[in-house]
Amino acid sequence: MAAIETLAAVTGSLGSIGYGLAAIGPGVGVGIIFGNGTQALARQPEAAGLIRANQILGFAFCEALALIGIVMPFVFGN
Repeated sequence: MAAIETLAAVTGSLGSIGYGLAAIGPGVGVGIIFGNGTQALARQPEAAGLIRANQILGFAFCEALALIGIVMPFVFGN
């Protein structure tokens, strides 16, 4: 019997694990944006257009971070 037994082998790209961890940030950001936007709409319904425009802009920036994170393992991977 071998002294060291292999229980599990890590194969594939570790970049996918890195992206999974990196996706937590934009996910939290999107939740904060829409949660606070909903509170702002409840407090000042007359400013709905401005609040909604700012929500969409913030959402686009957060999702851009996620898209950059999904591309980086392919750019810097081996």
